[in-house]
Amino acid sequence: MTSAVPNALTVARLVAVPVFVVLLAADGGDEGALRWWAVAVFMVAAATDYLDGYLARRWGVVSAFGKLADPIADKALVLGALAMLVAIDSVPWWPVVIIAVRELWVTVGRLVVAGNTVIAASRGGKAKTTLQLLAIWLYLLPGTPAWVDIAAWWALLAATALALVTGVDYTVKIVRAARMERAGGRAAA
Repeated sequence: MTSAVPNALTVARLVAVPVFVVLLAADGGDEGALRWWAVAVFMVAAATDYLDGYLARRWGVVSAFGKLADPIADKALVLGALAMLVAIDSVPWWPVVIIAVRELWVTVGRLVVAGNTVIAASRGGKAKTTLQLLAIWLYLLPGTPAWVDIAAWWALLAATALALVTGVDYTVKIVRAARMERAGGRAAA
């Protein structure tokens, strides 16, 4: 098999982000048909997060592009959705800022050491992503009872806590990888 299918799913997720944002913005919090379309786009995009990695591992076609682009696509989807929920649905901003800073830091850190080292997603990072997607989905659903928003809030808080913990873990991995890269560069010189 080829890595084209998993990579195409990753690219499709990236393309879905602005479509989702436009639909949600056009709905403007009215919870009408455009909101339902936004939910559908979000759910399909979130499903590709699982599917692209699963197919790449199952078919043995894990690619450098996929290892780098997949987390970027995940972050674009999550941060785009959370930003829109803050703007449209008055979701508190501070967990989103914590998550955004962590995501940007980890992405930049991965890119800095990407030349020689790939820092794979950890179990904690995957759990954080799952909780983020759950919180976003619950917040997006229109016309739900109050307990759904409460569950969404607790899922977002748990995701924020995991973002902090895994952010420290990734920082340690990034620093180690950068040190090894520097040490290797000195040895070669």
